Formats: sequence, structure tokens, C-alpha cells
Amino acid sequence: MKKFFYIGILGIIFYEIAKVYLIMPMPGSQRMNSIDVAYFLHSTRWAFRIFFWLLILIGAFSAFRNKRKIFPAILLLLAIGVTYGTNYEMAADTMFYQPRTLVLQNVSANKVQDDRIVIGVEINGEAKAYPIQYIGYHHQVRDELGGKPIIITYCTVCRTGRVFEPLVGGKPEFFRLVGMDHFNAMFEDETTHSWWRQANGEAIAGPLKGKMLPELPSTQTSLAQWFTLHPNSRIMQPDPDFQAKYDSMSRYESGKGKSELTRTDSLSWKDKSWVVGIALDKHSKAFDWNRLKKERLINDSIGSIPVVLALADDNKSFFAFKRINTSDTFFIRHDTLFQNKQAYNLLGHALVVNNKNLKPINAYQEYWHSWKTFHPATDKY
Repeated sequence: MKKFFYIGILGIIFYEIAKVYLIMPMPGSQRMNSIDVAYFLHSTRWAFRIFFWLLILIGAFSAFRNKRKIFPAILLLLAIGVTYGTNYEMAADTMFYQPRTLVLQNVSANKVQDDRIVIGVEINGEAKAYPIQYIGYHHQVRDELGGKPIIITYCTVCRTGRVFEPLVGGKPEFFRLVGMDHFNAMFEDETTHSWWRQANGEAIAGPLKGKMLPELPSTQTSLAQWFTLHPNSRIMQPDPDFQAKYDSMSRYESGKGKSELTRTDSLSWKDKSWVVGIALDKHSKAFDWNRLKKERLINDSIGSIPVVLALADDNKSFFAFKRINTSDTFFIRHDTLFQNKQAYNLLGHALVVNNKNLKPINAYQEYWHSWKTFHPATDKY
């Protein structure tokens, strides 16, 4: 019977480590196509645990009847420690928490520095902004805007933000951070326990595999630029319970982070180089951040759709729009877009009454390794 004890000990240790290894950024784990195995191990966790701990219980009497009790005792403590560590100390939702108090202030009461980078959203005339220094730690923030529930997400290992309506089957849903796949954050919904990818809102495992969360228009800008364009906006303020976590993120947005997962390559087209990615009608293209800073405005096409990508004078805020015709050539001067005799602000609004506005499109700053992983057929500008 003693062998059951040792089989159970080895089994539970291997199982708990494997379950965490496949969904956390450990050596080699995020380069494997193992999401189905990871989901199976997660969804059947209680069956594995009951089986292995039952083996341990059955064999414990025989194992400890031996005079040398220290060896089985050490193994038992190791199994308990691994089980605790992998399910609490190393679990994504116990490492990163949503804000306990979500406070948003207008420009007069705001305490966030205006050079901070934010993910901004406007719905039905109401605007809000969320600093990536804060949402980068939280990974997700749930809020309401323009009468709609929204979830603002950010993955620091991919360096990209997305805003979704947290609707599953047309009903509001709650999510928890469960881990990551291919270095991208994954969320689990409360009802079906499906796993959803942050980079595009796709369910990649579970009963709803293949479904998509509705994505909303969003913009990444400096706070100063956001307030210039949206003077009545409110901005997320720091939750004092997480100030130490925010302080550890203070260098991240400028690319000065030291972590191997969140550092920045200064050269172009390296894994940790920054790009701006745009996806339209099953086509996608990546624009090198270094080149965008030099050219400041790029007239190009995504598939057959002509677009314009512009970088503001602050070297932080970028905007993308559809062009009506491929012959429409834009240029930028002092944060104003010009095309022939027409002028537009960075929202794409015509500065001459009765002229048509430009149609904005979502563009995302992202690490090159992330964009090419989730857009394998992407073109490069």
C-alpha cells in the first residue's frame, strides 16, 4: 500500500505544477500550442485532486509505519506546499486584483500627471480615460459609459489595450484573470467558465470557444492630449490600496521597464519592438513605431482600404482614420491634419463647418511579437 502514497505525492505535485506552467509565463510554456490541454487540466482539477489525495490517504499508514518517517513527512509537506503555492501564490487572480474603489474625476479634480498615457473611450457623448499605469496592473477594469457596461483591459506582456462590452449571449458577464496564452492575458467568464483572449476578445477554450466579445472604439493618447480633445472627460484615479503596485509600473509606459517580459527593444522589428497594428476586413498591417516617429503621418492601405495613421507632437498619441480615396493624401502640422484645402483635428472632425468628418478606426500599440502571433498573415509597412 505504501506505493500508493508515493504515486499520489508525485501525481499531485506534477499535476499542480503542470496546470500552472501551461497558463503562466514560465520558460517555454507560452510558445506551446497547449491551450486545450491547459483547459482540460483546469476544468477537471477536482477529479485529479481527489484521485491523487485519495491515493496519498490510502498509502499514508504504510508509508509512516516505517521507522524512517522523515522522508514521507518531507514529501507530504512538499505536496501541500506545491498545492498551496500554485493555487494561491502563483494564481493570476491572486496576483492582480481589480480596483476595490473605482474613482473617476474631471480635469479640475484630477491628480494624474498629464504626461501619462491613457486608454480613452467615448460613447454617446460621454468620455473617460484610464491610465495604463493603473490598468496595466489590474489587467481589467469594469465600468459604465454612455449607458453601456464596458470592460477596459490591458496586457503589459503584449503592451496593448482593448475595450469591450462584457456581454456573453447578450447578457452582462463578469470575468476573472485566469492566466495567459502566447503571452496574452486570458479571462474566464463567471457563467460558462470559457477562457477569453485579451488581444481580440475571442473565446479560445471552453463551451463558448470561437465566440467574440463586442469591441468598442478606443484611443491611446497622453492625458494632456485626451483632455484637449475631450475637455469634459473624466479620468480614473489611483486606488490607494494598490499604490505600491502602481509605483512599480511607473517606468513601464515609457519603455524603461527592466523585466524580460515587459522591456522594450529600441531597434525595429524585434520581439519587444513597438508597432502600431491595424486590422480591417480580414487584413492587417503593422507600422514600426520608430518609423512612425520619423514620418509622423503615414498614408497607406490595409488590404484595399485606404487609411491614414498620425502621431501627435507629444510622440505618444496616435490616431488612425479611413481615407475616402487612395488619392487623398494627408499631412500633419501642429496636431492638425490637412488634405487639400480641408483641415481636421485629431478626432477626425472637420474644422470647417459642413465638411465631412473622417471615420476613425481602432489602432493599437503592441509589441511586435504579440501582433504577429495573433495576426500571422499581417503585412509590414
